[in-house]
Amino acid sequence: MAEQEVNYAEYMEGLVARARAAQKIAETYDQERVDELCEAVSYAACNEQFRRTAAQMLVDESKMGVFEDKFNKIRNKAMGVYRDMKGEKSVGIIETDTEKNTVTYIKPMGVIGAITPVTNGEATPIVKTLWVLKSRNALIISPHRSGKNTAVYVVNYIRSVLKQMGAPEDLVICVDPEYVGRPCAAEMMKQCDFLVATGGSGLVKTAYSSGTPTIGVGAGNATTYIDDTADLANAAKLICKSQIFDNSSSCSSENNIIACESIYEDFVKACEAEGAFIARNGSPEKEALVKTIWPEWPENKKLSRQTAARSIKTITELAGITVPEGTKFILLEEKDGVGKGFVTTTEKLCPVVSIIPAKDFDEGLDKMEKILDYQGCGHSCGIHTTDSAKVDKMALRMKVARILVNQPQALGNSGAYFNGLPITMSLGCATWGGNSTCRNVTWKDIVNTTTVSKPVEEIIPTEEGLYSEKTRSMTFDVK
Repeated sequence: MAEQEVNYAEYMEGLVARARAAQKIAETYDQERVDELCEAVSYAACNEQFRRTAAQMLVDESKMGVFEDKFNKIRNKAMGVYRDMKGEKSVGIIETDTEKNTVTYIKPMGVIGAITPVTNGEATPIVKTLWVLKSRNALIISPHRSGKNTAVYVVNYIRSVLKQMGAPEDLVICVDPEYVGRPCAAEMMKQCDFLVATGGSGLVKTAYSSGTPTIGVGAGNATTYIDDTADLANAAKLICKSQIFDNSSSCSSENNIIACESIYEDFVKACEAEGAFIARNGSPEKEALVKTIWPEWPENKKLSRQTAARSIKTITELAGITVPEGTKFILLEEKDGVGKGFVTTTEKLCPVVSIIPAKDFDEGLDKMEKILDYQGCGHSCGIHTTDSAKVDKMALRMKVARILVNQPQALGNSGAYFNGLPITMSLGCATWGGNSTCRNVTWKDIVNTTTVSKPVEEIIPTEEGLYSEKTRSMTFDVK
């Protein structure tokens, strides 16, 4: 469909009108009705045949990721998001403060526009549907071009569940495949009441500049430190899990490992025992991988679309290198430097992770800071250690929204059953990453509140009671 033949503004007006009509009905629901819809959609998403179809569709359509991981991801996210919201109040009064004599009421925002990435195209529509049902909003999804047919399939399945439950199907709408693209997404950004933008930094900036209130996410480039007190075998096992999960398509996958020099080679051996191949610094294998993953370097650090979320077999064939049979992920050794000017220390979105030596923990933090300043500031970092003082030191220094300790980043950053972070598909990266939130985004980020304030006993403070004697003894030069 040629762009000049399409009135995208008119098309989006139609979608928004449908969504708004459905949302007006949802706005009348009581808590019991809201919760039964959330439960039904979550449970329906666990259906084995649905998950098989959706997972295989996205792998075939996008040529990215791993079927088994996508199949399991759908269930984990559907159950995890519902687990987190189950029993939470989202209708009427949500807080009463007797001391301040205030009462807070929760209300929906209206029509939420969601821009969704291809890497998680199988599960993201489900997660965001649960959000809007819990908050009594409506949802319009603008999927990535490379996953548009999968998105339509998933959304149509959700719509059928809503219909079966007697709820308006138009509470969830997907942009039709022939309209998917930037012009239609731009119209959605203008016309919806609120946006949740998940994707590249350019897309997020566009959403923020649309004039519509937005929650966006920042770029990933998760970097983890392997301490000399770490359980090396366990650290290697966890990092392997991150690297092989869905071909490392997650923005949370470890992209850089900084290892203390005293245990560096032992850790490399532990990784090799988990199926790693190391491309040593200065080797032909490293040179070939760099040219394959970043074909336009040093002009820019743009990733090759041919390697994103692709298998080790595909990546090594493209690079023209040979690795041992059974290799699960590749360690890209970097001893020349980190951060700006060293593309190997940027995000890779494939089962290749840089490994960097550091003489001690302080140098490790210096290198981590340089890496995150170059890319990934605000997103996340990690550490494998038994020394809690080092965790504290890292937390005080690193400009990230989340730090994982002795965990696989790809499986833990977005919340998991093995940690206490909220389960989500959208990670706020704080102002460090150009975002308005530092939280794991949930349904609570797409609601409005009204606070009713009633009179309390008036207690006016005195200067003597409010300020210390030290401060009151100060003099100020007023001109």
